[in-house]
Amino acid sequence: MDARDVSRLDDVRAVSLDGRRFQFTAPIESALEPGTFVTLRSESGTVQLGQVDDVTLAVGEAFRGAGRILGAIAESGALDARRSFSFADAEIEHADAPTTELLYGNTEAPLVIGSYLSEDDIPARLLPHRFNRHTFWCGQSGSGKTYALGVVLEQILLHTGLPMVIFDPNADFVRLSEPNPASADNAGRGAMADRNIRILRPGSADPDSLRVRFTDLSMQAKAAVLRLHPLEDRAEYNELIHLEQTVGTLAPELIVPSLRQRDSAAATALAARIENLQVTDWGIWARGVSTVRVVTEVLQDRPDATVLDLGGFAYPDESLVVALAVLEDLWAKREARRPILIVIDEAHNLCSPEQNTPLHVAVRERIIQIAAEGRKFGLWLLLSTQRPSRVHPSIISQCDNLALMKMSSPGDLHELATIFGFVPAAMFARSPSFRQGEALFAGGFVPAPTIVTMGARLTREGGADVGVPMRA
Repeated sequence: MDARDVSRLDDVRAVSLDGRRFQFTAPIESALEPGTFVTLRSESGTVQLGQVDDVTLAVGEAFRGAGRILGAIAESGALDARRSFSFADAEIEHADAPTTELLYGNTEAPLVIGSYLSEDDIPARLLPHRFNRHTFWCGQSGSGKTYALGVVLEQILLHTGLPMVIFDPNADFVRLSEPNPASADNAGRGAMADRNIRILRPGSADPDSLRVRFTDLSMQAKAAVLRLHPLEDRAEYNELIHLEQTVGTLAPELIVPSLRQRDSAAATALAARIENLQVTDWGIWARGVSTVRVVTEVLQDRPDATVLDLGGFAYPDESLVVALAVLEDLWAKREARRPILIVIDEAHNLCSPEQNTPLHVAVRERIIQIAAEGRKFGLWLLLSTQRPSRVHPSIISQCDNLALMKMSSPGDLHELATIFGFVPAAMFARSPSFRQGEALFAGGFVPAPTIVTMGARLTREGGADVGVPMRA
Protein backbone atom coordinates (compact mmCIF):
# COMPACT_ATOMS: atom_id res chain seq x y z
CA MET A 1 0.00 0.00 0.00
CA ASP A 2 1.23 3.49 -0.80
CA ALA A 3 2.77 5.20 2.24
CA ARG A 4 0.74 8.31 1.48
CA ASP A 5 -2.62 6.51 1.41
CA VAL A 6 -4.89 8.42 3.78
CA SER A 7 -6.36 5.14 5.06
CA ARG A 8 -3.00 4.41 6.68
CA LEU A 9 -3.60 7.44 8.92
CA ASP A 10 -7.12 6.63 10.13
CA ASP A 11 -5.92 6.16 13.70
CA VAL A 12 -3.72 9.25 13.82
CA ARG A 13 -5.16 12.11 15.85
CA ALA A 14 -3.60 15.42 16.75
CA VAL A 15 -4.08 18.11 19.38
CA SER A 16 -2.80 21.70 19.50
CA LEU A 17 -3.00 23.74 22.68
CA ASP A 18 -1.51 26.98 21.38
CA GLY A 19 -2.26 26.95 17.64
CA ARG A 20 1.44 26.94 16.84
CA ARG A 21 2.54 23.37 17.54
CA PHE A 22 0.69 20.06 17.55
CA GLN A 23 1.20 16.63 19.12
CA PHE A 24 0.00 13.28 17.83
CA THR A 25 0.04 9.55 18.44
CA ALA A 26 0.18 7.14 15.52
CA PRO A 27 0.35 3.37 14.98
CA ILE A 28 3.72 2.06 13.91
CA GLU A 29 2.58 1.41 10.34
CA SER A 30 1.85 5.09 9.71
CA ALA A 31 4.56 6.75 7.64
CA LEU A 32 5.20 10.00 9.49
CA GLU A 33 8.89 10.87 9.51
CA PRO A 34 10.49 14.15 10.59
CA GLY A 35 10.05 16.61 7.75
CA THR A 36 6.75 15.17 6.49
CA PHE A 37 4.11 17.75 5.51
CA VAL A 38 0.58 17.03 6.76
CA THR A 39 -2.86 18.56 6.76
CA LEU A 40 -4.68 18.96 10.06
CA ARG A 41 -8.49 18.90 9.78
CA SER A 42 -10.24 19.80 13.02
CA GLU A 43 -13.85 19.08 14.04
CA SER A 44 -14.69 22.78 13.56
CA GLY A 45 -13.87 22.44 9.87
CA THR A 46 -10.59 24.38 9.84
CA VAL A 47 -7.82 22.93 7.69
CA GLN A 48 -4.21 23.77 8.42
CA LEU A 49 -0.86 22.80 6.95
CA GLY A 50 1.74 21.41 9.34
CA GLN A 51 5.12 19.74 9.36
CA VAL A 52 6.22 16.85 11.57
CA ASP A 53 9.54 17.67 13.22
CA ASP A 54 9.89 15.01 15.91
CA VAL A 55 8.90 11.34 16.11
CA THR A 56 9.70 8.87 18.91
CA LEU A 57 8.75 5.25 19.50
CA ALA A 58 6.47 4.99 22.52
CA VAL A 59 5.32 2.07 24.66
CA GLY A 60 3.21 -0.42 22.78
CA GLU A 61 5.02 0.09 19.48
CA ALA A 62 3.20 3.30 18.64
CA PHE A 63 4.71 6.57 17.55
CA ARG A 64 4.42 9.81 19.41
CA GLY A 65 5.33 12.93 17.60
CA ALA A 66 5.10 16.67 17.34
CA GLY A 67 5.28 19.33 14.72
CA ARG A 68 4.56 22.95 13.93
CA ILE A 69 1.61 24.54 12.19
CA LEU A 70 2.68 26.43 9.07
CA GLY A 71 -0.61 28.22 8.45
CA ALA A 72 -4.32 27.94 7.80
CA ILE A 73 -5.71 26.96 4.41
CA ALA A 74 -8.48 29.38 3.46
CA GLU A 75 -11.63 28.44 1.57
CA SER A 76 -10.04 30.03 -1.49
CA GLY A 77 -7.30 27.40 -1.27
CA ALA A 78 -4.53 29.85 -0.33
CA LEU A 79 -2.22 29.34 2.62
CA ASP A 80 -2.28 32.10 5.23
CA ALA A 81 0.98 31.73 7.16
CA ARG A 82 -0.09 34.49 9.58
CA ARG A 83 -3.10 32.56 10.89
CA SER A 84 -3.31 29.31 12.82
CA PHE A 85 -5.77 27.81 15.31
CA SER A 86 -5.66 25.60 18.37
CA PHE A 87 -7.78 22.44 18.39
CA ALA A 88 -8.67 19.60 20.73
CA ASP A 89 -8.84 16.95 18.04
CA ALA A 90 -7.89 16.84 14.37
CA GLU A 91 -7.39 14.28 11.63
CA ILE A 92 -3.92 14.08 10.11
CA GLU A 93 -3.40 13.34 6.43
CA HIS A 94 -0.33 13.42 4.23
CA ALA A 95 -0.28 16.72 2.34
CA ASP A 96 -0.69 16.09 -1.38
CA ALA A 97 1.28 17.87 -4.08
CA PRO A 98 -1.17 20.79 -4.61
CA THR A 99 -1.32 21.43 -0.86
CA THR A 100 2.45 21.35 -0.48
CA GLU A 101 2.78 23.77 -3.38
CA LEU A 102 0.84 26.32 -1.31
CA LEU A 103 4.02 26.85 0.70
CA TYR A 104 5.55 28.74 -2.20
CA GLY A 105 2.63 31.15 -2.60
CA ASN A 106 3.06 33.39 -5.63
CA THR A 107 6.84 33.11 -5.73
CA GLU A 108 8.06 33.82 -9.22
CA ALA A 109 9.99 30.94 -10.81
CA PRO A 110 10.93 28.88 -7.73
CA LEU A 111 14.03 26.80 -8.39
CA VAL A 112 13.20 23.10 -8.86
CA ILE A 113 16.15 21.16 -7.46
CA GLY A 114 14.71 17.65 -7.08
CA SER A 115 11.88 16.02 -5.15
CA TYR A 116 10.87 15.56 -1.52
CA LEU A 117 12.55 12.52 -0.04
CA SER A 118 9.33 11.20 1.53
CA GLU A 119 7.09 12.32 -1.34
CA ASP A 120 9.00 11.63 -4.54
CA ASP A 121 6.18 12.87 -6.79
CA ILE A 122 6.31 16.39 -5.31
CA PRO A 123 8.96 18.78 -6.70
CA ALA A 124 11.28 20.34 -4.12
CA ARG A 125 11.99 24.00 -4.70
CA LEU A 126 14.12 26.86 -3.42
CA LEU A 127 13.03 30.50 -3.23
CA PRO A 128 15.29 32.45 -5.60
CA HIS A 129 14.87 35.84 -3.95
CA ARG A 130 16.27 34.44 -0.69
CA PHE A 131 19.74 34.00 -2.09
CA ASN A 132 20.21 37.58 -0.90
CA ARG A 133 21.37 35.93 2.32
CA HIS A 134 24.59 34.02 2.94
CA THR A 135 24.40 30.24 2.47
CA PHE A 136 26.42 27.46 4.12
CA TRP A 137 26.62 24.14 2.27
CA CYS A 138 28.12 21.15 4.06
CA GLY A 139 28.55 17.43 3.40
CA GLN A 140 31.24 14.85 3.96
CA SER A 141 33.28 13.35 1.15
CA GLY A 142 31.13 11.09 -1.05
CA SER A 143 27.84 12.77 -0.13
CA GLY A 144 27.36 14.24 -3.62
CA LYS A 145 27.92 17.78 -2.35
CA THR A 146 29.60 19.23 -5.43
CA TYR A 147 27.19 17.61 -7.90
CA ALA A 148 24.20 18.86 -5.89
CA LEU A 149 25.66 22.35 -5.68
CA GLY A 150 25.90 22.31 -9.47
CA VAL A 151 22.17 21.53 -9.69
CA VAL A 152 21.35 24.62 -7.63
CA LEU A 153 23.76 26.90 -9.50
CA GLU A 154 22.23 25.82 -12.80
CA GLN A 155 18.76 26.71 -11.55
CA ILE A 156 19.96 30.13 -10.41
CA LEU A 157 21.44 30.70 -13.86
CA LEU A 158 18.23 29.59 -15.56
CA HIS A 159 15.69 31.48 -13.51
CA THR A 160 17.37 34.58 -12.10
CA GLY A 161 19.51 37.44 -13.32
CA LEU A 162 21.92 37.02 -10.41
CA PRO A 163 25.53 36.83 -11.69
CA MET A 164 27.95 34.60 -9.85
CA VAL A 165 31.68 34.13 -9.44
CA ILE A 166 32.78 30.59 -8.55
CA PHE A 167 36.09 29.92 -6.79
CA ASP A 168 36.77 26.41 -8.08
CA PRO A 169 39.87 24.72 -6.60
CA ASN A 170 39.23 21.25 -8.04
CA ALA A 171 37.99 22.09 -11.55
CA ASP A 172 34.51 20.82 -10.63
CA PHE A 173 32.67 23.61 -12.45
CA VAL A 174 34.90 24.24 -15.47
CA ARG A 175 32.37 22.44 -17.71
CA LEU A 176 29.40 24.48 -16.54
CA SER A 177 28.87 25.73 -20.08
CA GLU A 178 28.81 22.22 -21.62
CA PRO A 179 25.40 20.48 -21.93
CA ASN A 180 25.04 17.10 -20.24
CA PRO A 181 23.93 14.65 -22.97
CA ALA A 182 22.37 12.41 -20.31
CA SER A 183 19.91 15.12 -19.26
CA ALA A 184 16.33 14.63 -20.47
CA ASP A 185 15.55 18.35 -20.03
CA ASN A 186 16.24 19.59 -23.54
CA ALA A 187 14.74 23.01 -22.86
CA GLY A 188 16.91 23.48 -19.79
CA ARG A 189 20.05 22.39 -21.61
CA GLY A 190 19.27 24.80 -24.43
CA ALA A 191 18.69 27.67 -22.04
CA MET A 192 21.98 26.98 -20.27
CA ALA A 193 23.78 27.13 -23.60
CA ASP A 194 22.53 30.70 -24.00
CA ARG A 195 24.04 31.87 -20.72
CA ASN A 196 27.23 33.92 -20.70
CA ILE A 197 29.58 31.66 -18.77
CA ARG A 198 33.28 32.51 -18.60
CA ILE A 199 35.83 29.89 -17.58
CA LEU A 200 39.15 31.48 -16.60
CA ARG A 201 42.15 29.15 -16.30
CA PRO A 202 45.83 29.57 -15.41
CA GLY A 203 48.08 29.75 -18.44
CA SER A 204 45.23 30.01 -20.94
CA ALA A 205 45.49 32.27 -23.94
CA ASP A 206 43.54 35.49 -24.17
CA PRO A 207 40.72 36.05 -23.36
CA ASP A 208 40.38 33.07 -20.98
CA SER A 209 43.54 33.52 -18.92
CA LEU A 210 43.23 33.91 -15.17
CA ARG A 211 45.43 36.90 -14.41
CA VAL A 212 45.94 39.61 -11.81
CA ARG A 213 47.91 42.87 -12.06
CA PHE A 214 50.30 43.38 -9.18
CA THR A 215 49.86 47.11 -9.69
CA ASP A 216 46.10 46.85 -9.06
CA LEU A 217 46.55 45.38 -5.60
CA SER A 218 46.29 47.60 -2.55
CA MET A 219 49.45 48.25 -0.54
CA GLN A 220 48.15 45.90 2.15
CA ALA A 221 47.63 43.17 -0.45
CA LYS A 222 51.09 43.68 -1.94
CA ALA A 223 52.54 43.42 1.54
CA ALA A 224 50.65 40.16 2.12
CA VAL A 225 52.03 38.76 -1.14
CA LEU A 226 55.56 39.63 -0.01
CA ARG A 227 54.89 38.54 3.61
CA LEU A 228 55.71 42.00 4.90
CA HIS A 229 54.48 43.34 8.23
CA PRO A 230 54.30 47.16 8.45
CA LEU A 231 56.02 47.19 11.86
CA GLU A 232 58.00 43.98 12.12
CA ASP A 233 59.40 44.55 8.59
CA ARG A 234 59.11 48.31 8.70
CA ALA A 235 62.25 49.10 6.69
CA GLU A 236 61.33 46.85 3.76
CA TYR A 237 57.67 47.87 3.96
CA ASN A 238 58.65 51.53 3.84
CA GLU A 239 60.98 50.84 0.92
CA LEU A 240 58.08 49.36 -1.04
CA ILE A 241 55.97 52.45 -0.33
CA HIS A 242 58.69 54.84 -1.52
CA LEU A 243 59.50 52.68 -4.52
CA GLU A 244 55.97 53.17 -5.84
CA GLN A 245 56.02 56.88 -5.04
CA THR A 246 59.31 57.56 -6.84
CA VAL A 247 59.30 55.08 -9.70
CA GLY A 248 55.58 54.65 -10.19
CA THR A 249 53.53 51.48 -10.16
CA LEU A 250 55.59 48.51 -11.23
CA ALA A 251 54.96 45.08 -12.66
CA PRO A 252 56.58 42.36 -10.50
CA GLU A 253 59.38 41.65 -12.95
CA LEU A 254 60.47 45.31 -12.83
CA ILE A 255 60.64 45.64 -9.06
CA VAL A 256 63.88 43.77 -8.41
CA PRO A 257 65.99 45.66 -11.01
CA SER A 258 64.63 48.93 -9.65
CA LEU A 259 65.52 47.93 -6.11
CA ARG A 260 69.04 46.91 -7.17
CA GLN A 261 69.58 50.47 -8.41
CA ARG A 262 68.73 51.94 -4.99
CA ASP A 263 71.56 52.31 -2.54
CA SER A 264 70.02 51.14 0.70
CA ALA A 265 70.10 48.06 2.89
CA ALA A 266 66.28 47.94 2.94
CA ALA A 267 66.11 47.90 -0.88
CA THR A 268 68.66 45.08 -1.02
CA ALA A 269 66.70 43.11 1.61
CA LEU A 270 63.41 43.66 -0.21
CA ALA A 271 64.89 42.51 -3.52
CA ALA A 272 66.26 39.39 -1.83
CA ARG A 273 62.85 38.68 -0.28
CA ILE A 274 61.12 38.91 -3.67
CA GLU A 275 63.66 36.63 -5.30
CA ASN A 276 63.57 34.10 -2.45
CA LEU A 277 59.76 33.91 -2.60
CA GLN A 278 59.99 33.53 -6.41
CA VAL A 279 57.15 36.04 -6.74
CA THR A 280 58.33 37.21 -10.16
CA ASP A 281 58.10 33.61 -11.44
CA TRP A 282 54.41 33.29 -10.68
CA GLY A 283 52.27 32.81 -13.77
CA ILE A 284 49.38 34.75 -12.25
CA TRP A 285 50.69 38.18 -13.22
CA ALA A 286 49.55 40.17 -16.21
CA ARG A 287 53.03 41.38 -17.00
CA GLY A 288 53.91 44.86 -18.14
CA VAL A 289 51.63 46.62 -20.60
CA SER A 290 49.40 43.76 -21.71
CA THR A 291 46.20 43.32 -23.64
CA VAL A 292 45.21 40.60 -21.17
CA ARG A 293 41.98 41.37 -19.32
CA VAL A 294 42.56 40.58 -15.69
CA VAL A 295 39.95 38.78 -13.60
CA THR A 296 38.59 41.94 -11.97
CA GLU A 297 37.95 43.48 -15.39
CA VAL A 298 36.07 40.39 -16.54
CA LEU A 299 33.91 40.49 -13.41
CA GLN A 300 33.18 44.17 -13.96
CA ASP A 301 31.18 43.09 -17.04
CA ARG A 302 29.13 40.76 -14.80
CA PRO A 303 28.89 37.60 -16.96
CA ASP A 304 26.12 35.26 -15.84
CA ALA A 305 28.81 33.05 -14.30
CA THR A 306 32.57 33.39 -14.03
CA VAL A 307 34.37 30.20 -13.02
CA LEU A 308 37.87 30.70 -11.62
CA ASP A 309 39.86 27.49 -12.03
CA LEU A 310 42.25 27.74 -9.08
CA GLY A 311 43.76 24.29 -9.30
CA GLY A 312 46.32 24.70 -12.06
CA PHE A 313 48.84 27.10 -10.56
CA ALA A 314 52.46 26.14 -10.02
CA TYR A 315 52.72 27.99 -6.70
CA PRO A 316 50.10 27.52 -3.95
CA ASP A 317 49.95 31.23 -3.05
CA GLU A 318 48.76 32.15 -6.55
CA SER A 319 45.20 30.97 -5.89
CA LEU A 320 45.15 33.11 -2.74
CA VAL A 321 46.26 36.14 -4.76
CA VAL A 322 43.34 35.60 -7.15
CA ALA A 323 40.90 35.35 -4.25
CA LEU A 324 42.31 38.45 -2.55
CA ALA A 325 42.27 40.50 -5.76
CA VAL A 326 38.65 39.57 -6.52
CA LEU A 327 37.33 40.02 -2.99
CA GLU A 328 39.16 43.33 -2.49
CA ASP A 329 37.85 44.65 -5.81
CA LEU A 330 34.26 43.65 -5.04
CA TRP A 331 34.50 45.22 -1.61
CA ALA A 332 36.07 48.42 -2.94
CA LYS A 333 33.17 48.79 -5.39
CA ARG A 334 30.45 47.78 -2.92
CA GLU A 335 28.75 51.18 -2.94
CA ALA A 336 27.67 50.53 -6.54
CA ARG A 337 25.37 47.83 -5.08
CA ARG A 338 25.69 45.48 -8.05
CA PRO A 339 24.53 42.10 -6.72
CA ILE A 340 26.74 39.06 -7.16
CA LEU A 341 26.74 35.56 -5.66
CA ILE A 342 30.23 34.66 -4.42
CA VAL A 343 30.46 30.85 -4.54
CA ILE A 344 33.46 29.41 -2.70
CA ASP A 345 33.78 25.66 -3.19
CA GLU A 346 36.00 23.82 -0.68
CA ALA A 347 35.74 26.97 1.40
CA HIS A 348 38.23 25.70 3.98
CA ASN A 349 40.97 26.61 1.49
CA LEU A 350 40.14 30.30 1.93
CA CYS A 351 38.29 30.48 5.27
CA SER A 352 40.21 28.16 7.58
CA PRO A 353 40.64 29.41 11.16
CA GLU A 354 43.99 27.61 11.33
CA GLN A 355 45.89 29.06 8.34
CA ASN A 356 47.90 32.10 9.44
CA THR A 357 50.18 33.11 6.58
CA PRO A 358 49.75 36.79 5.65
CA LEU A 359 47.86 35.90 2.46
CA HIS A 360 45.56 33.44 4.23
CA VAL A 361 44.81 35.99 6.93
CA ALA A 362 44.13 38.76 4.40
CA VAL A 363 41.71 36.59 2.40
CA ARG A 364 39.94 35.26 5.49
CA GLU A 365 39.55 38.71 7.04
CA ARG A 366 38.00 40.04 3.83
CA ILE A 367 35.53 37.14 3.72
CA ILE A 368 34.66 37.76 7.38
CA GLN A 369 33.99 41.40 6.52
CA ILE A 370 31.80 40.48 3.54
CA ALA A 371 29.92 37.95 5.69
CA ALA A 372 29.26 40.59 8.35
CA GLU A 373 28.60 43.65 6.20
CA GLY A 374 28.35 42.67 2.54
CA ARG A 375 24.73 41.57 2.42
CA LYS A 376 23.28 45.08 2.21
CA PHE A 377 25.64 45.85 -0.69
CA GLY A 378 24.59 42.80 -2.73
CA LEU A 379 27.68 40.72 -1.92
CA TRP A 380 26.21 37.32 -1.03
CA LEU A 381 28.27 34.30 -0.08
CA LEU A 382 27.66 30.62 -0.79
CA LEU A 383 30.27 28.57 1.05
CA SER A 384 30.68 24.83 0.47
CA THR A 385 32.89 22.58 2.59
CA GLN A 386 33.14 19.12 4.13
CA ARG A 387 33.14 20.07 7.82
CA PRO A 388 31.93 23.19 9.64
CA SER A 389 34.96 23.17 11.94
CA ARG A 390 37.19 23.89 8.94
CA VAL A 391 35.57 27.29 8.32
CA HIS A 392 36.02 30.28 10.61
CA PRO A 393 33.02 30.48 12.98
CA SER A 394 32.58 34.24 12.39
CA ILE A 395 31.70 33.41 8.77
CA ILE A 396 29.31 30.51 9.40
CA SER A 397 27.45 32.48 12.08
CA GLN A 398 26.42 35.04 9.45
CA CYS A 399 24.77 32.42 7.19
CA ASP A 400 20.96 32.28 7.14
CA ASN A 401 20.59 29.41 4.65
CA LEU A 402 21.78 25.85 5.25
CA ALA A 403 22.22 22.91 2.89
CA LEU A 404 23.32 19.76 4.72
CA MET A 405 24.14 16.48 3.02
CA LYS A 406 25.39 13.27 4.64
CA MET A 407 27.29 14.05 7.84
CA SER A 408 28.30 11.20 10.13
CA SER A 409 30.31 13.10 12.73
CA PRO A 410 28.27 13.78 15.90
CA GLY A 411 30.54 16.71 16.74
CA ASP A 412 29.95 18.38 13.37
CA LEU A 413 26.20 17.84 13.61
CA HIS A 414 26.17 19.30 17.13
CA GLU A 415 28.05 22.37 15.91
CA LEU A 416 25.61 22.89 13.04
CA ALA A 417 22.62 22.38 15.33
CA THR A 418 24.01 25.06 17.64
CA ILE A 419 24.51 27.57 14.82
CA PHE A 420 21.30 26.78 12.93
CA GLY A 421 19.02 26.41 15.92
CA PHE A 422 15.87 26.89 13.86
CA VAL A 423 16.28 23.41 12.30
CA PRO A 424 14.48 20.61 14.21
CA ALA A 425 16.93 18.28 15.93
CA ALA A 426 15.20 15.19 14.53
CA MET A 427 15.82 16.43 10.98
CA PHE A 428 19.52 16.95 11.73
CA ALA A 429 19.56 13.42 13.13
CA ARG A 430 18.59 12.01 9.73
CA SER A 431 21.77 13.29 8.08
CA PRO A 432 24.00 10.26 8.89
CA SER A 433 21.56 7.99 7.05
CA PHE A 434 21.34 10.16 3.92
CA ARG A 435 22.25 8.46 0.69
CA GLN A 436 24.35 10.15 -1.94
CA GLY A 437 22.43 13.09 -3.38
CA GLU A 438 20.06 13.55 -0.42
CA ALA A 439 20.09 16.83 1.46
CA LEU A 440 18.40 18.91 4.12
CA PHE A 441 17.62 22.52 3.15
CA ALA A 442 16.64 25.04 5.81
CA GLY A 443 16.56 28.78 6.29
CA GLY A 444 15.20 31.66 4.27
CA PHE A 445 15.43 29.99 0.86
CA VAL A 446 12.84 27.34 1.77
CA PRO A 447 9.43 27.99 3.35
CA ALA A 448 10.07 25.14 5.83
CA PRO A 449 13.00 22.77 6.46
CA THR A 450 12.95 20.28 3.62
CA ILE A 451 14.67 16.94 2.97
CA VAL A 452 15.31 16.49 -0.72
CA THR A 453 16.51 13.97 -3.27
CA MET A 454 18.52 16.11 -5.68
CA GLY A 455 17.71 16.14 -9.38
CA ALA A 456 20.00 15.66 -12.36
CA ARG A 457 22.55 18.10 -13.75
CA LEU A 458 21.89 19.94 -17.02
CA THR A 459 25.60 20.45 -17.65
CA ARG A 460 28.65 18.26 -17.32
CA GLU A 461 30.36 17.83 -13.99
CA GLY A 462 33.98 18.89 -14.25
CA GLY A 463 35.56 16.85 -11.50
CA ALA A 464 35.05 13.15 -10.96
CA ASP A 465 36.61 10.50 -8.76
CA VAL A 466 39.45 8.52 -10.30
CA GLY A 467 38.55 4.86 -10.66
CA VAL A 468 40.66 1.92 -9.48
CA PRO A 469 42.60 0.39 -12.41
CA MET A 470 41.56 -3.19 -13.15
CA ARG A 471 43.60 -5.90 -14.81
CA ALA A 472 42.48 -7.07 -18.23
